[in-house]
Order: sequence, then C-alpha cells, then structure tokens
Amino acid sequence: MSANSERVQGAEVPDAAREAMLGGIGAASGYAFWGLTVIFYKQLTHVSAYEVLAQRTLWSVVLTVGLIFLFRRGPALYAVLTNTRLLLTLCATSLIIGTNWFVFIYSINEERVLETSLGYYINPLISVLIGVAFLSEKLTRPQIVAVVLAFVGVLVMTIDFGEVPWISLFLAVTFAIYGYLRKITAVDPLEGLSVEVLILLPLAVGYLLYMETQAGTALLHETPWTIVLLMLAGPMPVIPLFLFNYGAQRIRLATLGLMQYLAPTVQLVIAVWMYGEELTDTHLVTFGLIWMGLALFSWDTWRRERELRRVGDRNPSL
Repeated sequence: MSANSERVQGAEVPDAAREAMLGGIGAASGYAFWGLTVIFYKQLTHVSAYEVLAQRTLWSVVLTVGLIFLFRRGPALYAVLTNTRLLLTLCATSLIIGTNWFVFIYSINEERVLETSLGYYINPLISVLIGVAFLSEKLTRPQIVAVVLAFVGVLVMTIDFGEVPWISLFLAVTFAIYGYLRKITAVDPLEGLSVEVLILLPLAVGYLLYMETQAGTALLHETPWTIVLLMLAGPMPVIPLFLFNYGAQRIRLATLGLMQYLAPTVQLVIAVWMYGEELTDTHLVTFGLIWMGLALFSWDTWRRERELRRVGDRNPSL
C-alpha cells in the first residue's frame, strides 16, 4: 500500500467516526425533542386532531420551503421532484409519517400518552425485525429473547384490558417502516421532508377549506394564542424529523433504534407526573417486560459494537 493511499485511508476513518458521532447527536436530539412535544400538543386538545394535523402539514410546508430558498437548495429539490423512483418512495413515506402524526396527536387528545410511550419503546425491536427481513441482519439469541419479552408484554396488556393496544403498535410499526425507508433512500433530509409535506399539502388544504365551509377552522375563529400554537405546529414535526433523518443516514439501524428510548421515557414521565395518567399494575407488567427486553437488547448491541471496534483496531485495513 502506498503512502498516499495510507493517508487517504487514514483520513477516511476519522471522517467516518465524525459522521457517526454527528449522526448520533442528531438522532438523540430529535428523539428527546419528540418526547417533549407532548407538552406542546396538550395545549391544542380543544382543536380536533384532524385539523391539528392539517395545520401541522400546512405550516411545515411554509417552513421547509422557506429553508429551501434560504439555503439555495432549489436545484436539489427539483432533482428530487423529477426523479420518479425517489418521488414514489417519498409518496409512501409521506403517507406513513402522516398517519403516524395523526395517531400521535389523537392519543394526546384522548389522554392516552402512556400508549404512545409504550409504542416508542417497542419501536427499536420492530426496527430490528425490519433489519432481519430487509437488510439480511441476523438476530442473536439475546435479541430473540428481547423480541419475545416485548411480545409477551403486549399480550399481557391485550388480555387484561380486553383490546389490542393499537395506538402503541401502530406508532411502533409505522415509525420503524418510515425509518427503514428513509435510511435506504438517497435524499438529503431537508429535500426529503419538503417533498413529504408537499405531497400531504393538497389533502391538508382540502380538509381546511371544507371545514371552513362547515363549522369553521380554528385558525380563523380561535384565540390568538391558539392560532400561534397552530402556526408553531409546523416546526414541531420538522425539527425532530430533520434531526432523525440526519442521524438515520449516518448510523446503523440498530444504533438508531437504541436512541429511541429517549422519546418514550420523556413521554412516560410527562404522562404520569404532569398529566396524571394512571400507571396500572398491567402497565407496570407490560412496561417491565419490555424494559427487560430492551436492557437485554442494549447489552447485546453494546457487546457486539465493542467486539467490532476491537477487531477494527487489530485490523485497521478492514
């Protein structure tokens, strides 16, 4: 190997490590912010979940398109809009994340934040299963046990409450699928998010126009404070999703799933200590089983990452 190639390779390693570190910080910040948004949406429970979603989409478009012009990313956005394959993928991700947003808002309106917390705890394990199904990743024995524990936890809640915790499962599955699709899609976070909300915009505007002819929209008939909150609903999803997408393209799917623990932990604390949702014995059993699975999963991930680093240190050329 020549001296020049050694220098090039030596430069690539720090660059890769720096990208992974920045990706980790971005993803972790996005998840923490996502957990705190529960407090924001609690201020809008007097507005229907459908309108909050529509307003959220409208103002997200205003924000993202504004950023496109600010950073002079127009040509990049045009390239995405004229790429049929990318556009079809982003159509799918926009519908997935749009329904995810709606169920999240609905759960807050219905005082079921504990179920959103449970869903985002399950999400890392769903991400692992997606990695197995579509990325040819192998499940280790600890990971298998972790998935089984989560399944048993959900089963306990289903049997005791007499219904499937559909909010939890829907949020977990849709966000895991969204994360997978965005990870394998070669598009920058800003352009990707801009296209996603632009795809949802006609549905949002159509709904708002219809509602204005009926009972009227909150944007035109509510207090100034509510109007300000609705306008701020735009940055609420864009900020964590931008950070999430930035991190998703720079760190492994398993590591990305590990970061997910931040959001549900924040949501759990907020639901119980701020809003007085009841943490029943069944909740404790279910959460306990899932926490055990996540602890096992985290330990296994840490162990394998450490082994990979050790092998890399022994064989820097790998």
